[in-house]
Amino acid sequence: MQANTFKRALCAGAVIFAALSPFAAQAEEKKSFDIAWTIYAGWMPWKYADESGIMKKWADKYGIEVNITQVNDYVESINQYSAGQFDGVVATSMDALSIPAAGGVDTTALIVGDYSNGNDGIVMKDSTSVADMKGQQVNLVELSVSHYLLARALDSVGLSESDVTVVNTSDADMVAAYNTEDVRNVVTWNPLLDEILSQPGANRVFDSSQIPGHIKDLTIVNSETLRDNPALGKALVGAWFELMTEMGTDSEAGQKARAFLGEASATDQAGYEAQLAGMKMFWQPADAVAFIGSDEAYEAMDSVRQFSFEKGLLGEGADSPDFVGIAMPDGKTLGDTASIKLRFDTEYMQMAADGAL
Repeated sequence: MQANTFKRALCAGAVIFAALSPFAAQAEEKKSFDIAWTIYAGWMPWKYADESGIMKKWADKYGIEVNITQVNDYVESINQYSAGQFDGVVATSMDALSIPAAGGVDTTALIVGDYSNGNDGIVMKDSTSVADMKGQQVNLVELSVSHYLLARALDSVGLSESDVTVVNTSDADMVAAYNTEDVRNVVTWNPLLDEILSQPGANRVFDSSQIPGHIKDLTIVNSETLRDNPALGKALVGAWFELMTEMGTDSEAGQKARAFLGEASATDQAGYEAQLAGMKMFWQPADAVAFIGSDEAYEAMDSVRQFSFEKGLLGEGADSPDFVGIAMPDGKTLGDTASIKLRFDTEYMQMAADGAL
């Protein structure tokens, strides 16, 4: 199950100004595209879409080729996308903002696949209240979505990060750290979260279900590439939601897909389904469109950008959270409208919802 721990950890030095790179993507009409993914329950479906032939079917429909590539290092995959080595990649909304968008790469959130709804959580030993963390150490992957979750949890009880001491701990070391006497509090994600919760005296005191919509899992693409190649958007969205329609049912096809993905993620069908249960999956494109266009999603993205600025994740040149403009659906924006670099564009998901692909 450790294969799933490549999920969503952002390094402080990961922000790169990829627009200056000689590899930066050049907008042009083309026929072959490369998409990168890393292991996490919400992104694993790209592996099945590739190996089952679903992706090829949709690519063939639009006369293009789409290569789906697994990258073992999450942050590195986003850096490679930002440098133009991939046309698209999977990422959380926070990392899409703080790496490619903050680095000057105009990026579109093409697919809103899910949001964490319990898969990320805070565990305390022999305590059931976040308030008890005051004056204590908290182990987590610094500047990751775990760090963000801690900030929201502390805020919910009138505390701030200055009331605790954050101890940067890699995901690979999290379980072992928790099992030491000195570590009392950890913030992590599944499957590590469930493994830690199985220990005596472990209490889940806060999780992502209490901040719905804040930790979104996306498939992002280069905006200029998408503009010049709408076939890419149609093929990716068509393949994704065909698979989601299968996976979200107890049909033979759905069970086959979930069993495949369980094995691919070093667990089994039941283990994979347990991870899916900690996410709000958008099985139908209309549900994804409705969510990302909601006030809830707008407010969550505002919270994420404020945190990203506070932690210096928008780069040294950022003088406010408005440094990077974010385009939300229905003409809503956050930040500098003259510098929109992250776009939540529902055009292709709406086409899927309307049966127009």
